[in-house]
Amino acid sequence: MNVENGIAGKWVVFPAVMLFLAFVLCAAAQVQTTTSTTSGQPQKEVTVERGEVVHVSGNNLVVKMEDGSLRDFHNIPESARVTVDGQQLGIHDLKPGMKLQRTITVTTTPQTITTVQKVTGKVFHVTPPSKVILTLEDGTNQAFTIPKDQKFNIDGQEKDAFQLRKGMTVTATKVVEEPVTSVEHAQQVTGSMPPPPQPPATDLPILVAVIRPMPQAPAETASAAEPAQQLPKTGSTLPLLALLGIVSLSGGFALRVARSVSRT
Repeated sequence: MNVENGIAGKWVVFPAVMLFLAFVLCAAAQVQTTTSTTSGQPQKEVTVERGEVVHVSGNNLVVKMEDGSLRDFHNIPESARVTVDGQQLGIHDLKPGMKLQRTITVTTTPQTITTVQKVTGKVFHVTPPSKVILTLEDGTNQAFTIPKDQKFNIDGQEKDAFQLRKGMTVTATKVVEEPVTSVEHAQQVTGSMPPPPQPPATDLPILVAVIRPMPQAPAETASAAEPAQQLPKTGSTLPLLALLGIVSLSGGFALRVARSVSRT
């Protein structure tokens, strides 16, 4: 991907085969030449390449293509331009993360270039069927090679080389048709800025408090946590009643003694 915009190249390919419809002129003096070009239907081929800028160093660029491969572009000219958001940017304006797209259009047009050369002169000498020397309008003599089946226009009549005579005024025409192919290359490079960083969502808290549960106190002793178990009823109430009886008798005896003492 050459990072250039608006650069076009044009080449014309000439095939080796040329069609001669008249005899070959060996000299250009006194020769009238006209050239015309006819074009056929052009064919266009469009190629699109996309990538992301990875690194820029001086006039060198590293781009990651869509297929994941990395391509290095060295010595990109200062005149190269990339259209980004309507602005023309140079190599030093590119930043990592920018998206680049190059569109290459190749237009191939078949053409036919027809060259017509015409000469008029008097026959000075003829060696049929291949050679003739003509005296041109400026008085110079020029030798010409006569192609096979060549016809000459003499006073409105067509004659071949065997019918030429010294002193005849003849007009000879050379027609060359050259099929060529015109190839034009045009490319345009566009790009886009990397997306801005995403801001934090407004509904998210800035500080998140994490409350951890307090550790539980160690379990109390089994006697405090659980009600005391009642002892089994293994004794009788009779001893208790006997004790109460003894206490009552002792109290009565003590009261009687106290009264006797008070009387004396």
